[in-house]
Amino acid sequence: MTRLILTILIALAACAPARAERNSLRAPAYPIITIDPNTSAWSAADHLYDEDLRHWSLKHFPLRGYLTVDGVEYRFMGGGDGLTATQLYADVQATQTNYAFTCGPVELQLSFTAPLLMEDLELISRPVNYISYKIIPSDKTPHTMSLRFEASPLWGVNTPDQETVQAKRESGKLVLLSTGTKSQEILGRKGDDVRIDWGYFYLAAEKKGTDARIGEDGMLILERDFGSSRMESGKIMAGYDDIYSVRYFGQQLRPYWNRNGDKTIDDMFHAALKDYKLLKRRCSAFDRKLMKDARSAGGRKYAELCALAYRQSIHAHKLVQAPDGSLLFLSKENYSNGSIATVDVAYPASPLYLKYNPRLAEAIINGNFYYSESGRWTKPFPSHDLGTYPIAEGQTYGGDMPVEEAGNMIILTAAICHRENSWAYAQKHWETLSTWAAYLRSFGLDPENQLCTDDFAGHFAHNTNLSIKAIEALGAYAQIAEWVRMADDGDHYRLTFDKSGTWSQKYNLVWDKILGLNIFPESVAAEEIAYYKTKLNPYGLPLDNREMYTKSDWIIWTATMATSREDFDTLIDPMWRFYNETVDRIPMSDWYFTHAPHHRGFRARSVVGGYFIKML
Repeated sequence: MTRLILTILIALAACAPARAERNSLRAPAYPIITIDPNTSAWSAADHLYDEDLRHWSLKHFPLRGYLTVDGVEYRFMGGGDGLTATQLYADVQATQTNYAFTCGPVELQLSFTAPLLMEDLELISRPVNYISYKIIPSDKTPHTMSLRFEASPLWGVNTPDQETVQAKRESGKLVLLSTGTKSQEILGRKGDDVRIDWGYFYLAAEKKGTDARIGEDGMLILERDFGSSRMESGKIMAGYDDIYSVRYFGQQLRPYWNRNGDKTIDDMFHAALKDYKLLKRRCSAFDRKLMKDARSAGGRKYAELCALAYRQSIHAHKLVQAPDGSLLFLSKENYSNGSIATVDVAYPASPLYLKYNPRLAEAIINGNFYYSESGRWTKPFPSHDLGTYPIAEGQTYGGDMPVEEAGNMIILTAAICHRENSWAYAQKHWETLSTWAAYLRSFGLDPENQLCTDDFAGHFAHNTNLSIKAIEALGAYAQIAEWVRMADDGDHYRLTFDKSGTWSQKYNLVWDKILGLNIFPESVAAEEIAYYKTKLNPYGLPLDNREMYTKSDWIIWTATMATSREDFDTLIDPMWRFYNETVDRIPMSDWYFTHAPHHRGFRARSVVGGYFIKML
């Protein structure tokens, strides 16, 4: 009998999903629930029990967890009074954040899983995350145990003063608890620092053995009493039904999972329950492979940054289907201005989607092509955005970025075709691309006074990096010779054509290498990299000579231009150090100071998808 039990245990261990090597990066904030820009919760502390979870905007999203062992209650998640568990580790992987705690005589292993596997569009759209647990007595003896999770009505409101309603219902094998506003003004709010206040937030669990109830102040409570036990494992689920996700040029669009209006949130939870074991294995396998591939491409620190960036980038988008049947993966420009489908956010974010599913890269810019091709946008260059999230009815940004956005759209289209090994996407939009190319031919070599994607630095003319973008977009070798002559400043290339002694990161040059355009002499990138190494600060390479701040996505693009791992590491290591040491506990900021552990602005933005450019 002992041998039979041992054989069974070995077989079960072999079937269990192995985890990737732990991430040693102390994240500025740990992703916990990542569904879309609205349903987004982070632990902005070293320990999961130090304080309540927060939305990326830093408003409180309380989700609390308690494990009672032999009559003693331990709080392992969220703020509050009473005895606290002891956290053993926190580990961020691409699709999962893993924790472990000691609670008296037992160890609690906790995993937050968002199965954002990009080859599966239905799965990307499914608005359900898992919270799974395993409780293992350290002394190998039975203990009386119970586990409780509590979620606040704040998950379904914009501000705490809004009136909410809660409900409990059973559906098949599941019990579901929900909360949402009483008013339910669908798509009635837009902006940056706002949270969804229509639709309903859910906690769900298998009803067998679960005590589900509405507590004081509308708290959603799921509790399991295990009695006396040697080991327990299980999961609950968190999800959000937003009913309608965006308004797109006069039409309200449902989320992609319910694009035909024939599914319910109950269907999504039942599918998630059915798929749980398979998805945990798939997620663990993906996490391992991503870390392995990223480490091979750029080293351990680079891989750890990619793991933290993965969910942050994806969940800053919403997947819907346009009325014409095309796919839309619409970004929200978080903590910037709240724009929807910003072109110069799509551009830096694109490497993640180019690597794992170019269809999603198409979906990110499909709406921007439609805006021009429908005649709603009539200028000879692309718009900056489609509106303010979640309302996509035309540009709301206060100014244009002509060369920037034209270059972005042309380069992205070429990159999509390159990854798909087909020119079909470009052919579909050839007339529009030709219009934008004509604009670049006239104004791209030496740009006039206008904004580029680094718009926080203000307007300025003769931007050499913007010129590189135009040249890469056009593939104009004749212009290249002129650019080199005009921008040469001895041992590097200037920030602007007309100002000697200036410099800047020439991150747009990376596409010359990735797309095999071979427009610029190799000496240009080599000379720039050598010069950048003389300008490093403790936390990285400044964006240019004007300020001490930088952009993390551009650092990785710039580092990717290096021909040696040593030079790549030289540029990446200080950036890793910033995220590991910053005192600003927020979802990764892509705009931070290089001389001090503080961010300058921005957080939780999709542009960190740009970290994956080294893997293209």
